[in-house]
This record gives sequence, structure tokens and C-alpha cells, in this order.
Amino acid sequence: MKKIVLVGYMASGKTEIGKLLSKKLDLPFFDIDHLIENEVSKTVNEIFDEKGEIFFRKKEHEVFANKINSDETFVLSLGGGTPCYANNHLFLQKEDVISIYLNVKIPSLIERLKINKANRPLIKDLSDDELTEFVSKHLFDRSFYYNQCKHTIFIDDTKSPFDVIEEIQKILL
Repeated sequence: MKKIVLVGYMASGKTEIGKLLSKKLDLPFFDIDHLIENEVSKTVNEIFDEKGEIFFRKKEHEVFANKINSDETFVLSLGGGTPCYANNHLFLQKEDVISIYLNVKIPSLIERLKINKANRPLIKDLSDDELTEFVSKHLFDRSFYYNQCKHTIFIDDTKSPFDVIEEIQKILL
């Protein structure tokens, strides 16, 4: 079994799907944000507030590189920006990595993000109108990096997390 890495924008379901997939495959699950929080002993919000985004991105790269270059097999969900910095997108092409882009339409992302905006440092201070513009531009800017994944799963509001798991299992065959 290879390393399975889930990629996508904020609120695309990476963590939820990652946890379910890891149980189904009996593999350990890791969320890059939690790995960073454990290493720094601060929440992502605290890291952004106290040390800034550049510190966070450097730490994110270090943690991702260490995990992806390990001999472990696992399911890993990345942060929405992880592939976009420090050439992290190159790790998605490694031979022992199955990288999967969870591609969710912008209106669905907006609705999901409105629910939990306060816990997301990049959008917590945006109005709903600003959020729509920000996500649209941000997703456009990041699409090159997300599309470096070996596989893409398109997710709409009719697909349950279990439907997505089934699609991933077909990829793994």
C-alpha cells in the first residue's frame, strides 16, 4: 500500500473523508494541520496570529517533507495551501504517493466555509461578499498545484463522503 494524500481547497472534505478512508483501509490517518499544531504546541490560528503565514508555511513544508519521505503508509489530508508553497506539489508526484484532488464547486465551498469561518485564518475577517471573491480568485490561483495530483474526484452536493470513499477505493484497485 502506498501513501494516500488528499488535496483540495478549504472545506472540500479532506479531513472527514481522510478519517473515513483510513478506517476503511485500516491505515493511520494524519491531518497536516494537526501534525503542525503538535510540533509547535499552538493552534493554526495562534501560529498565524503570533508567528505569521511565512513561519507557518515553512513549518508546513518541513512537516510534510518528513512525513511523505518516511517509510510509513498512511492517509494524509493536506491544508488547502500546502501544495502551493515550497514546491510541495512535487511530492504529489512521488512514486509511492497516491495523490487525490477533491474538487468541489465554488458555491458549495462558500456555503461550507460560511459555517466555520472563524476557525480559518485566511478568511475569518471577510464578509460573505468578500468571501466569494476571495475563494474564486484563490481557487483559480491554486488550481495549477491541485491539478498536479495523480487523480481528481469531482464532488457535488449529491455525493456523500461514503460515495467519495467508494470512488477512491476504485482508484486504489
